[in-house]
Amino acid sequence: MRPENSTWFLAAALFAGPALGEVPVVLDGYRGIWYSNQPSHDEYRFKYSGGFATYPHQQSPIAIHVPSQQKTFFCYGGSVEGKQELLIMVSYFDHRTGLVPRPTQLLNKKTNDAHDNPVMAIDDGGHLWIFSNAHGTVRPSYIHRSRRPFDIREFDLVRTTNFSYGHPWFHRGQGFFFLHTIYEDGGRSLYWSTSLDGREWTPARLFARVDLGHYQVTAHASGRSATAFNFHPKPLGLNARTNLYYAETRDLGQIWTTVSGQILNLPLRSADNPALVHNYQAERRLVYLKDLAFEADGHPVILYLTSNGYEAGPKNDPRIWHTARWTGKNWEIREFARSDHNYDFGAIWIEPGGTWRIIAPTEPGPQPYMAGGDMVMWLSRDRGGSWKRVKRLTAAREKNHTYARRPVNAHPQFYALWADGDTKKPSESHLYFTDREGTAVWRLPPRMSGEFAKPERIPLPAN
Repeated sequence: MRPENSTWFLAAALFAGPALGEVPVVLDGYRGIWYSNQPSHDEYRFKYSGGFATYPHQQSPIAIHVPSQQKTFFCYGGSVEGKQELLIMVSYFDHRTGLVPRPTQLLNKKTNDAHDNPVMAIDDGGHLWIFSNAHGTVRPSYIHRSRRPFDIREFDLVRTTNFSYGHPWFHRGQGFFFLHTIYEDGGRSLYWSTSLDGREWTPARLFARVDLGHYQVTAHASGRSATAFNFHPKPLGLNARTNLYYAETRDLGQIWTTVSGQILNLPLRSADNPALVHNYQAERRLVYLKDLAFEADGHPVILYLTSNGYEAGPKNDPRIWHTARWTGKNWEIREFARSDHNYDFGAIWIEPGGTWRIIAPTEPGPQPYMAGGDMVMWLSRDRGGSWKRVKRLTAAREKNHTYARRPVNAHPQFYALWADGDTKKPSESHLYFTDREGTAVWRLPPRMSGEFAKPERIPLPAN
């Protein structure tokens, strides 16, 4: 096991990788990566598969709205035209013009593994930071910084190292708080590190390692960073992921507490610890994390799904979406909807006035019991007590839609970003977004003849 006060992040790892000397290039359109994981040798083909440009859920953020620029900047996993080779891509949507530029290819990761998809941060000076993840330790990870504020065309390589599932939250005036995962000792350990300037980093510190590790989703608001996580029990590990936990820090990790303020003794080493929200292991239910957000009063809300097993197909129904909301005294857990696949991923928006909005592929879509489906918008006006299915956003004929992601400070025009793809075989993958009211869905142009283009408006299906 790596020491609990590790120095791994201070020195750039001696990797020879594609980013070394690679110059960003401009592509002629938006094309997402297709990915599959764990062949199942049955009618469902894989544990999960499809268009995964915005995958996975356990790293964030991938989009940030900047009011002063009237732009939403975003990054995603692109692909080389004609083959599945992962490109680290960055672009923006201009709210003044309704246009997108040709996207920038930051680097080619020389893999088809969408776990290497990027996440981003924007510092006080407006520089874009792109953190390109690695799936384990076979490939390097990279940190790039834009040469000019709010510019997507030129970047400098700041660091070559190794991390997985990064969450680089930038605290104004204080720098980066970087939650991430390190693959070690046959599993996934949760760490964090900090940096004032993105170049020099504190030694990474171990937050949690129980059995074979964890996945997490995170959130940041008002100087407060939080994580909701599960754990991977022996011997199955991630295919037996279970339990729901929550922890937060208000001082960049100097002190971690439970939601009620109890100080945590780190690193967490036992499944039975004070951060536990609900013991799903006792119920023999798996836990698939989706999102984490805060109410106006600061109370966290966790969005997640539970199921009976990791394999695709009806035998592991019911697959139940839940919200867990801290009331100030206890965790209030409620059912939200049901799905037909563990990897039906969506997000939750908690809006001024108290409206909760979820966009997720809760309709089976053209490929039932496969990852994703058709996107649906749901609303709750009583803190998750009841939900109204407002509208179906897609009606795909061939490909499932999945991994709807929420931009930081989401603008009403660009509220959720996701991709589509054939779940049974490699395919082209397109990227989509919708507005807050779900008035339409827009497809980012897969091929462009000019420097800028207007996304294609796709009318809503009959609901």
